[in-house]
Amino acid sequence: MAALNVLMVGTGEYTTGFVGGGASGSDKKVGVVGLTLFDLRRRGKVGELSMVGVNGTKYPAIREHLHKNITLAYNNLDTSFKSYPADDAKDPDAYKAAIDALSPGDAITIFTPDTTHYPIALYAIERGIHVMITKPAVKLLEHHLALLDAAEKRGVYVYIEHHKRFDPAYWDAKARALKLGDFNYFYSYMSQPKFQLETFKAWAGIDSDISYYLNSHHVDICDSMVSQLGYVPTKVSASASKGVAVSMGCHESTEDTISLLVHWEKKDDPSKRATGVYTASWTAPHKAGVHSNQYFHYLAKDGEITINQAKRGYDVADDAAGQLVWYNPFYMRYAPDEDGNFNGQSGYGYVSFEKFVDGCRAVNARELKPADLDAKGLPTLRNTIATTAILEAGRRSIDENREVRIESKDGVWKLV
Repeated sequence: MAALNVLMVGTGEYTTGFVGGGASGSDKKVGVVGLTLFDLRRRGKVGELSMVGVNGTKYPAIREHLHKNITLAYNNLDTSFKSYPADDAKDPDAYKAAIDALSPGDAITIFTPDTTHYPIALYAIERGIHVMITKPAVKLLEHHLALLDAAEKRGVYVYIEHHKRFDPAYWDAKARALKLGDFNYFYSYMSQPKFQLETFKAWAGIDSDISYYLNSHHVDICDSMVSQLGYVPTKVSASASKGVAVSMGCHESTEDTISLLVHWEKKDDPSKRATGVYTASWTAPHKAGVHSNQYFHYLAKDGEITINQAKRGYDVADDAAGQLVWYNPFYMRYAPDEDGNFNGQSGYGYVSFEKFVDGCRAVNARELKPADLDAKGLPTLRNTIATTAILEAGRRSIDENREVRIESKDGVWKLV
């Protein structure tokens, strides 16, 4: 199959690991998107690479950062890419010129603020370009459905980067849930340290919230587990705490922690109901020791599953850190192999991208259709409708101080 040309939309932490003039202070010091695609290019699955942001003046420093922290670290791994806009320009619409430079069958990755996902994705889809969108796909259910309609008309593959689905423990739990009978209860928690709000201060509480950013992981995981049993969400009520982020200089509307209470029903037997509680926070302590607490408890008729993926039994004592630190090499393994090459191909962050690239190449080669990829249970646009419905319902529940119902019948979804 032919190599896939990819445009990376967004030049921030997740794409390059470059934040505020230097390497990110998080666990993504060299990013995820760029490093993964550079390695997939080395392996022959990816062809031409390009990148687009709003501020072209960052590119000289980004290139230096990538050369120092990737090329020199991984056996001269090629980190070259074409960039938009020019190094002396700033242009919020630069993504249009960058997408226009692609050909039908090429692909883009979107790692930008949540409010920009819809217009960027739609612009690409209408030009026959495959699309990967970081979670959440979009903020509004109507936008999700509009993208789905556009993608099906153009025959392109749209994939949501829900990498937690490929965490080996979570993947195994999904399979085991099938054997435990009817769904009864799900509780999840995910958090990040307060210093992340320095990275996100420009949009936190303005363009999006912590539920869209982090609850999206476990809402999707739960949906992927229980939808296979015939359960759909029917109503959502949400609650938010506030005060810490605002005291750090974030916008006055920024909430600290958001909890969603979701009611689920079995489609073929509405008398069978279940409850999901999803909590996310970005005001965990600075010295939490883990970049992201992440765990859930799943209760079913014939058993239960509990997963805590925060510490993973791997801790490092480092005088420079001044504390014990728990790393997560199962997500992105940055240590090189015995030949000096990048060696993180088995990390579930990498696997998520490779599955998207493989899907695009298969569609381009006419070996598969996008509907075939839906049928595989991958986090496609069609397979993540419930997640968007729940997240928007949660936001509306807080803003409107009420319970929000989700209706889904004959493939038609709406919030009431």
